[in-house]
Amino acid sequence: MGKMANGTARSFMAMGLTFAILAGANPAQAASAAAIAAMPIEQAATALSPNQFVWKDNGSSEPVSVVVSLMEQRAFVYRGSVMIAATTISSGKDGKDTPVGTYPILQKNAVHKSSLYDDASMPFMQRLTWDGIAIHAGRNPGFPASHGCIRVPLGFAKQLFGVTTLGTTVTVTDDFEDGVMPEAPVADQETAVANLRQSISLEQ
Repeated sequence: MGKMANGTARSFMAMGLTFAILAGANPAQAASAAAIAAMPIEQAATALSPNQFVWKDNGSSEPVSVVVSLMEQRAFVYRGSVMIAATTISSGKDGKDTPVGTYPILQKNAVHKSSLYDDASMPFMQRLTWDGIAIHAGRNPGFPASHGCIRVPLGFAKQLFGVTTLGTTVTVTDDFEDGVMPEAPVADQETAVANLRQSISLEQ
């Protein structure tokens, strides 16, 4: 049985496919993971439970971009127009809504603590705005629960951190279906102004 499990794991790695269920998964979820891993990535993306992600990087040199669907509580990673990864997320709760818009990654920090929320740990933080919005590893209950950030599973956060660069585009939208890349929404005006001011101050 051990040899069979190891062989299965090696075959998934050979396909360039990584699928993760974080701590606390039960055997029924594990069986589901195997089934999901065998699906095309677009189909697998729709079958994820909280704290799950699928990653199938095609290894091309095309630029990476990210689309976050607030409606579906999912994030999708693309190389060019090809989806290579998907995950469940937890976005901002009512009153702390994650703003829609198209943002470049402004800062990356693998070991980050919040300056706003009692030094809360934000592993593999990738900042989208200078007024407090970022993608980072965190609690992922399957519904909006953050103070505005986009929380993702730890394994996904680590892999995403490894394929992005400063300037990588992240589109946050509440109008996204079927894995088709959306047109870029207009960035939140307050956020855009804050980003511009910070960029000017960094250049001085």
